[in-house]
Amino acid sequence: MQDFNGVDIMENKRTVVKVGTSTLTYENGKINYHRIEALCKVISDLQNSGEEIMLVSSGAIGVGMGKTGLAKRPNETKKKQALAAIGQCELMFMYDKLFGEYNHSVAQILLTRYAVETDQKRQNVINTIDELLSMNIIPVINENDTVAIDELDGNNFGDNDMLSAIVAGLVCADRLVILTDIDGLYDSNPRINKDARQIPVVKKITRDILDMAAGSGSNRGTGGMVTKLQAADYATKRGVEVHVINGSNPKNLYKIFDGKNVGTVFLTQP
Repeated sequence: MQDFNGVDIMENKRTVVKVGTSTLTYENGKINYHRIEALCKVISDLQNSGEEIMLVSSGAIGVGMGKTGLAKRPNETKKKQALAAIGQCELMFMYDKLFGEYNHSVAQILLTRYAVETDQKRQNVINTIDELLSMNIIPVINENDTVAIDELDGNNFGDNDMLSAIVAGLVCADRLVILTDIDGLYDSNPRINKDARQIPVVKKITRDILDMAAGSGSNRGTGGMVTKLQAADYATKRGVEVHVINGSNPKNLYKIFDGKNVGTVFLTQP
């Protein structure tokens, strides 16, 4: 296998894939079954090839909004808790069904910051994930929005982007792939500047790189490019290569596993 610079590299075995609410749902909040089915098929195929895949999935509140017919994300914590409880059931039902069609089983892991605040607790999380992977089970990980009200107020992991980076670091993943609704990092906001230039490779996340971030996410999610850069900074400092790519075509995951550059890749820090 060769990387995007044509250099021979060892085949990586352990990958965290993070999928955001904007990738999982349509603008009206309803589930995008076509895209999610494609994602589950690709991940199942990669798992069959010998890769160990963990899926960090946002979307509980967004799916809950679609389930209850809400058009706008509420501000009240108790309403977001209720929507998370509704949406999490729907998410796991969907993943269980779709991965099951490709003969793969999933396991739900809901985390809060308290689950990784001590060495012993972190080791418990690592042990669970390691055992699931050894059983060829795909862990589906999310923040526990129903009880972790600090997260809903922006004070826990901050966003599932950071959660995915923390998980990738915990399990010594080779790469983290963040699926989002933009093609990668641009030097300015491509939604308002048609001349914005995509940056294919970032060797180090500097203040200038952080200043390029476009801001907040969609109405259905919480993250924007800022949170992805923060997650990439955290992960790359722990030896995890990070890819930020457009999630509209899950088959692009194959290109990453073939050593090709899709979107923006953040190289590991020395």
